[in-house]
Amino acid sequence: MTQYALERKESVVRRMLESPDLSIRALAQETGISAWSLYDWRRKAIEGERSVAGKPKPSAKQSSGTKRSAAQKIAVVAETRALNEAELAEYCRAHGLYPEEVKRWWETAEGAMNDGMVPLKIHREALAAEKQHVKELERELRRKEKALAETAALLTLRKKAAAIWGEEEDA
Repeated sequence: MTQYALERKESVVRRMLESPDLSIRALAQETGISAWSLYDWRRKAIEGERSVAGKPKPSAKQSSGTKRSAAQKIAVVAETRALNEAELAEYCRAHGLYPEEVKRWWETAEGAMNDGMVPLKIHREALAAEKQHVKELERELRRKEKALAETAALLTLRKKAAAIWGEEEDA
């Protein structure tokens, strides 16, 4: 867009926002801009996705309603955890956050860390129980393999005996 077009767009959007009783259709006829463009410009200006000029807003100061990634939340938690109430409030104002929101992130991070941690004693006990269970299963497997080998040997001997002496019928 040219500089003139950007300035015109800004003035039209400013006029739409300043006088909400002005109909989009009337403004479209007056300015010669399509109504669909005006609806789109107004929606973007209200949502705050973009500035009136169409340039993306800087992401450093996101509004509180903006969805943040887990990495961004962790960074905020790390930066703010050691701050007192006044410093936290100042930080939140500078970054477009609410102190309650940041405190919820603290609690969530602490809960996630505590839930994932297992005391060493419990971990060792669980490991010992698993090792014991594996030993029992290996012992049972060896016993079953021996029984299977013995059955296979008996079956082979029976076939050989039948081949040599013939089948005997039990009467």
